[in-house]
Amino acid sequence: MRYILIFAVIALGFLSCNKDKFTTVPQIKFKSISPDTWYSTNYDPTQGPMLTVNLTDAEGDFGFKDNSDTSYVYVKNITVPPFKIDSLKFPDLTAINGSRIDVDIEVNLRSVLATTYTSGRPRPYTDTLNFEVYVKDFAKNKSNVLSVGPVYFIVP
Repeated sequence: MRYILIFAVIALGFLSCNKDKFTTVPQIKFKSISPDTWYSTNYDPTQGPMLTVNLTDAEGDFGFKDNSDTSYVYVKNITVPPFKIDSLKFPDLTAINGSRIDVDIEVNLRSVLATTYTSGRPRPYTDTLNFEVYVKDFAKNKSNVLSVGPVYFIVP
């Protein structure tokens, strides 16, 4: 009897340690920022540092709903005051059907650099910028918050 009880406790311990990576609250993991150097003289609106994060979610409620809701990626500059949070529209995920999603998301940080960065310092200079990033789904569940960076912002 004693051995059955010990075996049952051990089996229950192994079963309870099995963690599902798909949860109601979205989870993000940092993958990369490329390029990590950005010049203020680059005026091409299609280019910018691309932030790549991995997203997992049990419901998969991200993207766009016509005339209803849009989920966002939130990026906060934590280096240069006033530490403004910018919301960027979520990339289009209409090709992904189903409830459990595990995708890599790319977000262009150009608009974040353009709107959050100002300095009165004499030129030339280089600033090292760091950001906090999180996402919210349609149900307004907030993901974990990532600290990402650095991005080297160069003003020639």
